[in-house]
Amino acid sequence: MIRAALVFAALLLLVAPAAAHHGGGTFDGSKEIKLTGTFTGLDLINPHSWIYFEVTGPDGKVTKYRCEMRAATVLRRSGWSPEMFKKGERLTFEGSPDRTDPTSCYLNTIVFEDGKRVDRYGQLTKGAPPATLKREARRPTGEPNVTGDWAPEQLVMTDPRGRGGALVPLSTASHYKPGEGRIGGPRGAGRGGARVIQGAELTPEGEKGAEQFAVLFSKSNPRMRCETTSIIFDWAFDGPVNRITQNKDTIVLQYGQLGFTRTVHINMTSHPANVKGSRAGHSIGRWEKDVLIVDTVGFAPGVLSPPILNSDKLHVVERFSLDHDKNLLTRSYTAEDPVYFKGQFTGSDVIGVADLPYKPDPCKEMGFLDYSKEAKK
Repeated sequence: MIRAALVFAALLLLVAPAAAHHGGGTFDGSKEIKLTGTFTGLDLINPHSWIYFEVTGPDGKVTKYRCEMRAATVLRRSGWSPEMFKKGERLTFEGSPDRTDPTSCYLNTIVFEDGKRVDRYGQLTKGAPPATLKREARRPTGEPNVTGDWAPEQLVMTDPRGRGGALVPLSTASHYKPGEGRIGGPRGAGRGGARVIQGAELTPEGEKGAEQFAVLFSKSNPRMRCETTSIIFDWAFDGPVNRITQNKDTIVLQYGQLGFTRTVHINMTSHPANVKGSRAGHSIGRWEKDVLIVDTVGFAPGVLSPPILNSDKLHVVERFSLDHDKNLLTRSYTAEDPVYFKGQFTGSDVIGVADLPYKPDPCKEMGFLDYSKEAKK
């Protein structure tokens, strides 16, 4: 789990709190604002939720504001719900201002009328699998039983307000001082002038693609369009609740945050000759003892793992293994794509029995809106 957290934290270099945002990083994390206003609405959506309120100035003029929160899926896992808020309630919002949109902010803390403070990474309830949950270790046909709803451990910042510190697993957050550590570090070590990321040395085309991705982040990042990044990246990124369904000839993997589904064909030994490229590709699987090995080809060009791009030559092999005693499902993966990197891009992640049922929350990227103009419509 720690390794997955470190990989996650490195990836978050491109989406660090109050630094990288819609429109190319317009939240100013060096400043803090405090606004008191009347709650008017809430959008619990992926990849960012939004809370809306109105502020009345000394001259009586009413201005509509909004503040960005975390993704709906992870807020739901943290116990947040629409029932927390009442129309017309007076709330105080603390956060970072938007450099270009004067009526938007990056939410750090909400203060309710009774004085209760809820931080951005506030855990209002501690989800847990039902106490009566029993999982059969194996299916009647003998293979391990991986059917069910699964989720990675949530990552939270050591500063619960989200203003700084490091991303750490929720179970270890109490071990750190508020704001301790920092996100990220070098994305990859140099070797002969080329970047090496998770074992993969970027080719000249890969370097060019990575640079373009960084420059055009808001336009090139699939998540900003409510699209899946890749079968590797989205399985455990940002705390999704995923669902696995084992059938006679297939295993269906449903990715929680963006409503993405892929099918692993257990009854096939080879891929079709002509596969139409897609983000899911074409997957065939087999059990070797208790390890599910999934081989996938037939991808559409896209983003493998920010900032690494992929071509239609991408080939991914995943290995899923279940720890029956701890109910943890580990996935290790290797990816090859001679167009964008040399060698293999490798990694692993761990997910456990989900603390909430699978539910594909709606996704709508609204960060690109200039709310100071939208609110006047």
